Amino acid sequence: MKITEQQVRYVADLANLSLTEQEAFKFQADLNDILGHMERLNEIDTSGVEPMAQVLYKSLEAETWRDDVERAVLGVETALANAPQAGSGHFKVPKVIER
Repeated sequence: MKITEQQVRYVADLANLSLTEQEAFKFQADLNDILGHMERLNEIDTSGVEPMAQVLYKSLEAETWRDDVERAVLGVETALANAPQAGSGHFKVPKVIER
């Protein structure tokens, strides 16, 4: 499966990105290379490999998981204490999307 320039521009539009001709061409080539690698991986025989739900290195359970312990909530005032701008109990941030 090859990625077309139209597909690259569609995804860029979803991400609110403006691409030049050179950038669209480069991303198209990069994405096609990635898909080529994925096709090579699909050729590997994995019939004897157990499916994994999570990738973890082999270790004791206590080394990778902690107990889920209920704790006191942080609170609005504490959460907003170091905010550059806060108002009405929320973080205030500049508008970043112009659509």
